[in-house]
Amino acid sequence: MKSITEIIRYILPAALLAVLLCCCTGKPPVDNSEIFNREVYKPEYASGFRILGCDGMKSIMIEVSDPWEGADSVSFSLLVLADGEDVPAGYEGQVLRGNAGRIVAMSSTNVAMLVALGKASDIAGVSGKRFISAPEVRARLDSIADVGYEGQVDYEALIACHPDIVLLYGVEGANSMEGKLKELGIPYMYVGDYLEESPLGKAEWIVALAAITSNVDEGKRVYRDIPARYNALRDSVAALGLAPVKVLMNAPYADSWLLPPAGSYGERLIADAGGEILTGGKKTSGVIPVTREEAYAIAREADIWLNPGNVHCLAELERLAPGFASTRCVQRGGVFNNNLRSTPGGGNDYFESGVMHPDVILSDLTKILHPDRFHGELVYYHKLR
Repeated sequence: MKSITEIIRYILPAALLAVLLCCCTGKPPVDNSEIFNREVYKPEYASGFRILGCDGMKSIMIEVSDPWEGADSVSFSLLVLADGEDVPAGYEGQVLRGNAGRIVAMSSTNVAMLVALGKASDIAGVSGKRFISAPEVRARLDSIADVGYEGQVDYEALIACHPDIVLLYGVEGANSMEGKLKELGIPYMYVGDYLEESPLGKAEWIVALAAITSNVDEGKRVYRDIPARYNALRDSVAALGLAPVKVLMNAPYADSWLLPPAGSYGERLIADAGGEILTGGKKTSGVIPVTREEAYAIAREADIWLNPGNVHCLAELERLAPGFASTRCVQRGGVFNNNLRSTPGGGNDYFESGVMHPDVILSDLTKILHPDRFHGELVYYHKLR
């Protein structure tokens, strides 16, 4: 049994550390969800955000969790103040005073969501104007600033926008713009739609954007019919009881050919459309790399080849993947790409508005995989010839 002296020796440093921490911060750490403890919106499909309220206040808090790849228990909060209300005592995080009327969107998917909310005119700046597809935004590009990209941000252009908020995303860590935005006093919010594996989960982030631009109910209204259409089409495909159509995905990149794993966004879309992505028997929790030789063997078994890189015709595909012209899917005219709606500057609307319209993408895929059962014009895809 330890003596009193030994116990003091162990306890005292910890006690001193606790005292020092309290003295340095002035208060113990506060959990914002203890202040905003009323659920305003709990997503049905998205996993990266929720919207909370506080009794006696009209203001709401958007809580974003793990907003970049590999994040673990990372939480971000944005308080949207309403009707001139004050910041509650103890709240720690970003603060937006009133609805945002001037927005800088660092991702084109955020542009699509704002357009869907009828807020195209609120977009004051973007990252890469030439990539934007939305006609409502392209019509006023002269009045929209191009603020550059993470690591090469034009802060003079950003400041000149007079933004109410900047919509950020993280890749492998916190966005490098954070420090400068704090210094400038410009609120920001992470939008982690790209991390959602569910096609419907990606689109559901529109509710979070509605919370900063108009109101949550408007976001719910715009979003409401998307899951209904998507799930009805998925169920109609399943009811046919057809054998899965075998699919080769993507194209060579350097020395590898990267295939989506089970449960990923791309795999879910294909599965819901009645297809099966061939991987040559490989299974991993992440992206599945195969060699060109393995991809060639898959192509010989595949019925359909989807998303073969940035090509628009079979001649371009032959230059990208020499020798694949003799494979089964190419010979049968089964190669389709998702770049029908491309911009002159290299943008692709599949990755912009397509995120907001997974039901439309699913409709395209059902027509490609089951042309004898589903008919009509393709929206995002086209057949390579």
